[in-house]
Amino acid sequence: MARPRIKDVARHAGVSEKTVSNVINDYEHVSERTRRAVQEAIEHLGYKVNLAGRHLRKGRTGIIALVVPELDVPYFAELARHVIREAEAHSLTVLIHQTGGDRDHELSALAGFGSAFVDGVILSPLALTADDLRDRADAPPTVLLGELLEEGADHVAIDNEKAAREATEHLIGLGRRTILAIGGRDDVGLGTAEARTRGYRTALDEAGIAHDPAAAIPVASFRMPDGYEAVTRALETGARPDALLCLNDQLALGALRALHERGVRVPEEVAVIGFDDVEGGRFSVPTLSTVAPDKAAVAKVAVELLQRRMDEAAGTGEADDRAPRDLVVPHRLVLRESTEGVTGDRSVRT
Repeated sequence: MARPRIKDVARHAGVSEKTVSNVINDYEHVSERTRRAVQEAIEHLGYKVNLAGRHLRKGRTGIIALVVPELDVPYFAELARHVIREAEAHSLTVLIHQTGGDRDHELSALAGFGSAFVDGVILSPLALTADDLRDRADAPPTVLLGELLEEGADHVAIDNEKAAREATEHLIGLGRRTILAIGGRDDVGLGTAEARTRGYRTALDEAGIAHDPAAAIPVASFRMPDGYEAVTRALETGARPDALLCLNDQLALGALRALHERGVRVPEEVAVIGFDDVEGGRFSVPTLSTVAPDKAAVAKVAVELLQRRMDEAAGTGEADDRAPRDLVVPHRLVLRESTEGVTGDRSVRT
């Protein structure tokens, strides 16, 4: 059966092709009766709007890029699902690109991959610097995720420093005093790990607990083997923590395995909390306490910001002279068995 065309819809509804086009494009000067007749014809015939043609007529491709460091990290996979859903609501298609945290790849994404086939970019950078965001006159509209490099582009994130402070305060509230930060970076920097480490240190300071720089244990990457190796190394060198703040859930899951292999009971001897609330943490043994960013909100805000900037760039939206926006989305503590014991499974909104 041939695919229905706009003229078939017009014939079935008893209107002109121009009227069908007006209904499809939400032209306001169409009577409700006519609009309803056209919509019924579209549903009856199974007519599909040619989104590619619509975008091209507006001087756009209808494609945005979601650029992340690693696709197989569960947080980014889950975030991508939310971004795709939000983009579909805006009739946009999402191209997903992996950078590996490489600066050249991130710069290429920031420049729209050197072509005009993407209308905008949502980018989670690891290697970019503040200087890289300057002099972007020819770059496509961009929304950054993660820590703010500078006020050079719209930006969406949770308050990582506050979240880490709250997670550490939870551990301290359990009576834990020797808390290791797995993945911690005890130096000045703009990254997510640095922000979370600052929050960890603030909580210790406010509780009057001396901060040992060696308690912030750096890792090569934020994967399960790195968490496993970091905790194994710490225990083998004589560390006796009673809690672990892991800067993402992958590190925490690796840490749980290392503790299990050495007969360390969680949470009785060592409490463990992570970041990101990925699916695996809900099924680990014990289940994993974590900081849960509102990933759906991150995606919704990022896509809406990008749509607004793309409309401005195309001259189809209202001009906005305001500086780039820095928006913070909610997070919450999800407390499970790895800190609360077998009765643990609750959320603490912050």
